[in-house]
Amino acid sequence: MVLLHVVDLDPELSALRPLGGFFVLRPVGDPPRPLPSLAQIYENRTSDVYGDVLTFRVRKVAGALRTPEERVAASITQQGLAARLWSVALGCAVLYGRIPDLDPRLLRWDPDGSAPDDLWPGELRALPGGDAATLADAVLHAHLEPLLAALRARHRLAPGLLRGNAGSALAGAAGQLDRWARAHGRPDAAARARALTAELFTHPLLADTGTRTGTAFRRRSCCLYYRVPGGGVCGDCCFTRPPRSSAHGRSG
Repeated sequence: MVLLHVVDLDPELSALRPLGGFFVLRPVGDPPRPLPSLAQIYENRTSDVYGDVLTFRVRKVAGALRTPEERVAASITQQGLAARLWSVALGCAVLYGRIPDLDPRLLRWDPDGSAPDDLWPGELRALPGGDAATLADAVLHAHLEPLLAALRARHRLAPGLLRGNAGSALAGAAGQLDRWARAHGRPDAAARARALTAELFTHPLLADTGTRTGTAFRRRSCCLYYRVPGGGVCGDCCFTRPPRSSAHGRSG
């Protein structure tokens, strides 16, 4: 049994900083310029500055990757945001024993920022639980399901590909936590990360996304990164080498 020590969330979530940029939220309060909330993106509301915010972000990612295929950029966009949300939520659950309220109405997102995605919380308040059900509600149901729907309304992306991205992002966050915990003599944190991740992967939206061996993950779908100029297959890809052109239609 993993003994859980619950501590208060400090305003800067300082315990997450040693884990890297994907785990860190921006300071609480208003960002330096007006930014849309994630709820605005999921609800297909436009911005005076960015227009269709999700389309703006996808096209920015496409430009950064030098790919003419917006559906490839859309997949990478979703995986990047999923990685940010899983990292913050799982990191807090492991190191604080509870997670901050990640309500999409509270989180401001910079669609013109670089990776990892910039997220500003309007306020920092702890949810009462730090278990897998709380994590699933806060990330899967509040964010990744509506994000999947918003992307599919704009791009030809298979649901299995987007669920695979969510599983890959969770596995990546869990692996980083595990490595950090082992390197810093925190077997309790490593065990907590593994237990939460294992339970999350029993969720119906994640259960068929890949296979796990310890902290390693092999997904059953492809994020399409191999289609980026100069790109290859990712470490957890279902492919061992980039598919031939005849397989492109089956890669999602």
